[in-house]
Amino acid sequence: MAMENHTVVPHGEWLEARQQFLAKEKEFTRLRDELSRQRRELPWERVDGEYVFDGPNGKETLSDLFAGRSQLVVYHFMFGSDWEAGCPSCSFWADNFNSIIVHLNQRDVTFVAASKAPFGKLDAYRKRMGWTFKWVSAAANDFNRDYHVSFTPEEAAKGKIDYNYTSQRPFGTEMPGASVFYKDPSGKVFHTYSTYGRGLDMLNVAYHYLDLAPKGRDEAGQKPHPQAWVRRHDEYNG
Repeated sequence: MAMENHTVVPHGEWLEARQQFLAKEKEFTRLRDELSRQRRELPWERVDGEYVFDGPNGKETLSDLFAGRSQLVVYHFMFGSDWEAGCPSCSFWADNFNSIIVHLNQRDVTFVAASKAPFGKLDAYRKRMGWTFKWVSAAANDFNRDYHVSFTPEEAAKGKIDYNYTSQRPFGTEMPGASVFYKDPSGKVFHTYSTYGRGLDMLNVAYHYLDLAPKGRDEAGQKPHPQAWVRRHDEYNG
């Protein structure tokens, strides 16, 4: 959006326009609340596979990752087994994780990130970024594959993968996502929800602040993709 020659009005007109827009914002809030209610009412599927992850506590199953709580959120962080660093865009999202986890814990939610890279690489990168959230490796299991975020080079080369509930062109062998699980009192684990692509927008606080600013995300014209401007937080100049 051009900043030059933007409409400027007296306070009374500004307030009237703002109040009219507030009505639309309230409508959106009500629709979002209703969508969230419907999301919680979606059917679940039983998780029968015994996934074993490698992490700071050694070998842990998916059930172990709940850490005594009944709900688990897993962020599928793009970090391939042969990569030397995590995806810059996923790192942008991960900068939002540290400080919210204590609040999630108070609402019976455990949060972890999971990636295909070996744990040693994940832990070294986590320390470089100054993160404290729990991060586990799915290198020895099919977790990332079963939840449609990791693909073989052969699958990617075909030009079509099953991602975000449709067949689409891959950007590589790793894609981002978030999956949610519930464990009942008997120990049964259920997959309740997964989201991918633009569905992850709600998890990035920085983007929501940018959406309030006059220029918005200001990503139009970024090449080769809208997030081409994003760097790891220790790689920006100035």
